[in-house]
Amino acid sequence: MSAQGVLRRKVAVRRADHRGVETGARAWRTAFARVARDMVGLDLAVPVLHDDRRSLTELLELVPERALLAVLEGPGQGLGLLAMSPELTASVIEAQTIGRISASPPLPRRPTRTDGAMAARLIDGALAALETALAHSPDLRWTAGFRYASFLDEPRPLGLLLEDIPYRLLICDLDIADGLRRGRVLLALPAEGRGPKPTPHTPDETPSTTLAWQAALNGAVLGADVAIDAVIGRLRLPLGQAMGLEAGAILPLTGARLDCIALIGPAGQPMGTARLGQNRGLRALKFQAAETDAGGQHPAHATAAAQTSVAPPALAAPASAPVGAVAPLARSA
Repeated sequence: MSAQGVLRRKVAVRRADHRGVETGARAWRTAFARVARDMVGLDLAVPVLHDDRRSLTELLELVPERALLAVLEGPGQGLGLLAMSPELTASVIEAQTIGRISASPPLPRRPTRTDGAMAARLIDGALAALETALAHSPDLRWTAGFRYASFLDEPRPLGLLLEDIPYRLLICDLDIADGLRRGRVLLALPAEGRGPKPTPHTPDETPSTTLAWQAALNGAVLGADVAIDAVIGRLRLPLGQAMGLEAGAILPLTGARLDCIALIGPAGQPMGTARLGQNRGLRALKFQAAETDAGGQHPAHATAAAQTSVAPPALAAPASAPVGAVAPLARSA
């Protein structure tokens, strides 16, 4: 056999060994977009991804201006960096606070610690999903074990904080909310990995890998806080009368019942009814029935000991109160 034939056989074997094995770049593209959608409610597309290896000096030159800087801590006391452009940061905050992305561009400002705290769940969820997807990949060595550690509002301390070593960079250019905005996220981790070695990949392990991904994602999503409104009653008023409301005005809630309070989900969907009462000295709602199914039958009743510290309902509403008498329940911090 000729030397060229031997080389061809070696290349073919190498390709067969790595066929189906995920890479860090491909897994990060999928993991970040999927977790942003499922955990934060933010639709992202990643049309362009750059996979590079740079020095610390080169890394610092690539950090977007006014970016949210999340310092990551990983195996062997290794430190990494995740930088989110202002457009992405604003979109993450808006998706979690008002449930939609504003059409106007975000105002230029430096990120705050509150921004960092609201982005931490997305960052940790995406890193966990990346680690799960690379369970059988050699790239697990440099991606595994990193999580959000601290926040920086400017890049100057990074030169002293990060080690002067080569870094592996994954830079995603993003289309946010069907192209309403464009942003960028930069992930930089030490190129010489200190994480665990990947487990051997066999076809029989593919289903368990999928289940592990689903379990990790479900755990991250189900741990998120949601807001539920307890609606005692609603009424409609002429605009002139509504604008003329003053302190002490009486707003009769026709048909309002304290034993049949509507529970409204974060997207405005009805979740069932509840009865207002007390539990351990606090106002509480006892969940009575979920929404009926197609056959008109209620699912099994459940009791929710969700407590609130709101004042008892009253007909006299202050001038700053909304027209509908709403008692907030289980608001997230």
